[in-house]
Amino acid sequence: MFLILAFVLLLVLPAEWNVVGFALCLVLFLGELFGWNRTVRGRRNKVGAETLIGKTATVVSPCRPNGQVRIRREIWAARCEAGADPGETVTVVSLDDLTLGVEPARPA
Repeated sequence: MFLILAFVLLLVLPAEWNVVGFALCLVLFLGELFGWNRTVRGRRNKVGAETLIGKTATVVSPCRPNGQVRIRREIWAARCEAGADPGETVTVVSLDDLTLGVEPARPA
């Protein structure tokens, strides 16, 4: 944002002040860039099906032991050794390829 402002000020301000405004905005841009770099450095992206482990899902088709569950508005293949009926809430405990390992949710 400051980089765009620097170029706008370079074109808009009078001759003596355009360089001052450009330099000031350039310094602010470098400060912003340094601040964002320090903020996001070392953070790992959390993406993929592995992020589903520990979440709750709703059973769509009977899991005895194989069935389907709905989680985050998506339907996934699931395997539940204990068995679950449609409408029940289950917790995702594992992932095997694109099949979620689930078990019945414990009441709170």
